[in-house]
Order: sequence, then C-alpha cells, then structure tokens
Amino acid sequence: MSELYDSPELLTLEDENGEETVFEILDTMDLDDKTYVALTPYYENPEEMLDGDAELVVLVSETVDGEEFLASIDDDEEYDRVGSIFLERLMAEYDSEEDGED
Repeated sequence: MSELYDSPELLTLEDENGEETVFEILDTMDLDDKTYVALTPYYENPEEMLDGDAELVVLVSETVDGEEFLASIDDDEEYDRVGSIFLERLMAEYDSEEDGED
C-alpha cells in the first residue's frame, strides 16, 4: 500500500495563548546541527483539507534544561532556506508517488 494512505503521524501543539492545534508531520531533517520539522494543519475530513489553506509550518527542535520542544524560527533567512529545502523534498516525494515509485 502506498505511504499516501498510511495513517498520518500527528502532533498536537499548544501556542502561547493555550490554543491547541493538531498538525500532521510531513517531514523532518537534520541540517547544521539542528533538527527541523515540517508540519501542516490536520483535518480528519479530507474535504476540510481541500477547503483549508495549504499551510506549511516549519519549526526547529530545541532543548532547554534537558527538555525538548519545537520553536518557531526567528531568522527569516534561516526560515526561507529550510522551508525551500522542505518544499523541494516534499515535491520530490509527491512526484515519485504519482509516478508509482517508492
């Protein structure tokens, strides 16, 4: 069965206002001694996904006092560089699935 139909890996994040949002983890990568995560909002109903924004969220994993958490990337240049790499990787994965490759 194609990975496209496997159960998504979900992550619930809480913002600074205490609001929880469920995201699907699309990809992770290590770059420059940091771990980055690409996420998109998760919708249980596929039709909601089509109606929603195709939003890509890129966060960086940080460890403070031995505790790991995901944080926003404050540096615009770093965010753009990492986001571009994720987009290329995701497009390549999507293209290979459409071509029937794994």
